[in-house]
Amino acid sequence: MGAYCLALAVHGTYPFGGRSRAVNDLGNQFVPYHAHLWDLMHGNTTGDLLFNWNSGYGAPFLADFMAYLMNPFSWLVGLFPRDAVNFPVFLVTLLSIGLGAAVMAVFLGRLHRGPGWQRGLLGAGYGLCAWVLNDGSPDPMWMWGLVSLPLVALACDWCLHERRWVLGTLAVAVAWGGNFYTGAMATIGAGLVLVLRVLLARVSWWKRARVLGRAAGMVVVGVLVTAPVILVSLKASRASQPAPVARYAGAPGLTDYLAQLLPGGRSDHSMPNIFIGVLGLLLVASLPFNRRVRVRERVGWYALLVAVGLSFVWTPTILLWHGLAMPNGSPYRAAFVLSGLLTMAAWVSLARRPDAVALLGGGGVTLLVLLLGHGQSSVRSSTYLLVLVGTALVVGALWALRRWYADRVVRRAVALVLSAGVLAGSTYAAYWATVLRDRLDFFKPRETISAGSKEAYRVIRGADDWPQLRTDPGPHEFASNDPLLLGGEGGAYYSSYLPAVTAQLLHDLGAGWYIQGRHTLSPADPVGRALFGVRTYLDSSSAPAGFTAKQAPAAAPLVSVRPTGRPDTSSVWARQESLLGSRVYDVPTLTPVAGPQPTLHGTSGWSLPPTPRGGTWTTFTGSCTPGSTAYLYGPWFAGNVLALGAKYASYGRQPMTAMPIRELGVVPADGQVRVALQTDQGSQVPAQPVGCLRAGELGPALAKLRAATAVQSSGHGLSAELPAGSSGTALVAVPATQGWECSVDGGPRVAPQQVLGMIGVPLGSGAGRFSCTFKTPGLTPGLLVSGAALVVVGGVALVTRLRRFRGLREAAR
Repeated sequence: MGAYCLALAVHGTYPFGGRSRAVNDLGNQFVPYHAHLWDLMHGNTTGDLLFNWNSGYGAPFLADFMAYLMNPFSWLVGLFPRDAVNFPVFLVTLLSIGLGAAVMAVFLGRLHRGPGWQRGLLGAGYGLCAWVLNDGSPDPMWMWGLVSLPLVALACDWCLHERRWVLGTLAVAVAWGGNFYTGAMATIGAGLVLVLRVLLARVSWWKRARVLGRAAGMVVVGVLVTAPVILVSLKASRASQPAPVARYAGAPGLTDYLAQLLPGGRSDHSMPNIFIGVLGLLLVASLPFNRRVRVRERVGWYALLVAVGLSFVWTPTILLWHGLAMPNGSPYRAAFVLSGLLTMAAWVSLARRPDAVALLGGGGVTLLVLLLGHGQSSVRSSTYLLVLVGTALVVGALWALRRWYADRVVRRAVALVLSAGVLAGSTYAAYWATVLRDRLDFFKPRETISAGSKEAYRVIRGADDWPQLRTDPGPHEFASNDPLLLGGEGGAYYSSYLPAVTAQLLHDLGAGWYIQGRHTLSPADPVGRALFGVRTYLDSSSAPAGFTAKQAPAAAPLVSVRPTGRPDTSSVWARQESLLGSRVYDVPTLTPVAGPQPTLHGTSGWSLPPTPRGGTWTTFTGSCTPGSTAYLYGPWFAGNVLALGAKYASYGRQPMTAMPIRELGVVPADGQVRVALQTDQGSQVPAQPVGCLRAGELGPALAKLRAATAVQSSGHGLSAELPAGSSGTALVAVPATQGWECSVDGGPRVAPQQVLGMIGVPLGSGAGRFSCTFKTPGLTPGLLVSGAALVVVGGVALVTRLRRFRGLREAAR
């Protein structure tokens, strides 16, 4: 923990300087999650653990809580002020490092006896392994995996000695509950270690089978205790917006892979981040030469290391490590397991006090790895300095410890030298990993908690009128999850569990998205905002705070009564008008008049050829009512747009990045709309990309809607009083995600209909009120399974206690 803090302080990284590492482009999605957790703890939000009214115009939340906020250190956020929420996010990483290192030091003592200070130094190397510095720290929920590996290994050790089954079961539950993703990886790693230890033990095959059976039962019951986490997450994953297809690029070269063992650098491409420091590396390298370790044991540990290392670069086993799904981003998220196994192998050698031959052999192998790694992007001048100085220091110190082990003064001097060396080496490695990572464009610092975001929070809180109308913190963005960070009720949401219904609804109504719809944005056009009942919103500007709070002239009510009918889905303009219940757009028929000739593919849209360098842009013309405001919807268009005085760049890329509806300008007196499009590589726009909102028609259209007379919301429910005798469909401006159940006039609860993705409640011939409640899919069966597993745990604990009591009574006789 000290080395980590020193490295960040030297680099000037938050919280020791102005550069903010916990809030980079990826990590900043977790600061808003912790801000929302703070709100839940302090009763400062409209939702609860089951449902989040702030994001995506209403989205399930329990799966997100279980995925991003179950690290127990995350719950410390409630002890700090809300505007300092990024500090407890930093503490999640820091305390996970400390606890993971400590539990590893304890487990090493179960692997083989030895001095605590030596185990602590190896634990520190594990706590600041390359995975922590490059993969774990930006994602605080994954940091619990650093604790889970030695914790589950400790539980498996109890199985090996046929004791503490109940405590081991609870340890597995804690590992999986804290983060089931890394908990599963840790369980696989700990299981492999147990299998190796069982095979190396001088016991009968019957005893081996009994130990493995005991461990299997412990793991199964421990996982079943966390059934709500697993089932809720599984249901949410199946209902979520599909992730972009990820493909494994292929295994790295052998020398490139071996170079990842060397501390002090970072590869410029995706690699398993596995180094554990010079001390650990040299001891692992010394293991084959350590004659005090049985040959069987040396071969077994190296076979395990090689097998796990190979499993990270073979597609079938990569899928096994990651829950049968190829991850987007690094395919080496389980690398902390190999770092843990390297730490254990290092202890196997150190606990047997390697002699000069083993130390020199280990030093030679370390230098050979350094030589082989020359020229690789992860081997830099910092690596040479750290490895050369560290190897000489470690070999000399361990040789002195072996030579004069009986001398207390020498032992203390060696302990001091090695501790100082590990502290300095870990700090140096962490510093350079931070420097090299922050040079990447992907990790450019981005301030989430700022004066501007604090001002936006105050504005949103002051204007909030939920559930009558919404206050949207977008389309301006401070972070990837502004509605969680700032409050209000916006369309933006960034989550692996973002419902597909939500993403598709917003996309169909002209809002933008990133990451193939896993990061949605608020609508940027007046009709889109009005349909979701947004009255106040934040727009980007040149103001000191970076935004301007704006008021929409009118907005649709959250609940309105509509005639039952089939909506028109022919274009984004038609979909908006169907929900609005009125025609407010002119949709011109566009004619190409200049530039490279586009091709119309029926209702699928126009394909545009590349624009020649310096040539005329592809130009369309059409007619709209003079004085109306023209908008362009080109979700997948990549290029430049010029029309009615507006010029902007569009960055659409199907299906990853969808651009929102954009305003072009006011239609001139001749009614002609001329749109010029430039694209370098060819692109596409819809068949009807332009819509002209007629002046003064949106307000009257909204006024004609039959609004509910009263609307109330709870943490995960909503009810409305309707005009007497209402018939048709009650339209609720909330995505119709799986889990909603609605009742009309106290009748049976049934799943609502979908009206273009919004909740539609059939009212029959006449109704006066309805209520809807959200029930998290998978939660009830998960609780039942968990309860049954806890009964098993309690029964085993009771039987064990009775047996122990009976044994004591018989012994007393």
